[in-house]
Amino acid sequence: MSPRIGLDLYVILEAATELADKDGLESVTLASLAKKLQIRPPSLYNHFDGLGGLRKKMAVYSMRKLYDDLADATIGKSGDEAIISLGHAYITFARQHPGLYEASIHAPDPTDKEVSEAGSQIVTLVVKVLQAYNLEDEAALHAVRGLRSILHGFASLEQKGGFGLPLDLDHTFHLLLQSFLAGIHTFESKQKS
Repeated sequence: MSPRIGLDLYVILEAATELADKDGLESVTLASLAKKLQIRPPSLYNHFDGLGGLRKKMAVYSMRKLYDDLADATIGKSGDEAIISLGHAYITFARQHPGLYEASIHAPDPTDKEVSEAGSQIVTLVVKVLQAYNLEDEAALHAVRGLRSILHGFASLEQKGGFGLPLDLDHTFHLLLQSFLAGIHTFESKQKS
């Protein structure tokens, strides 16, 4: 196989994303990726260190793409509108990129600086969106955890076929976000008292 001109980390990650979204994260191996790119597997070592390095790069890539989608969804919005928009952007990302989304959850080493920074960027965005509710430092982080649990839980259950009843999933998701917001409003009013 002749070397591909223009092969860079972005091209590699896009190809890995296509594989992961089509056949699941576990289908992304150095061999399957090299085959898709029409290169020899050793050529990939110019861009990362083995399968672990690829998984790390995919996790960071996923979190950065998710951040971009969440940031775009919340521009010019605040309060409930921003939370609802952020929630829908999160679920849309998980639906459109199931394998890449999985990569963000299974970061090889969450203490790695690059992984940590990508994750922190998302947390900072969500904290900023939650500022509209006047939550103090620790309360805001609890709210971020709660919202993440709702979003990830819903996305994961949907991906694994965990919603077997013939009910509209988007309506269920809307009700879930409304319940979260009702809780935030209750907490916010108690803080003011």
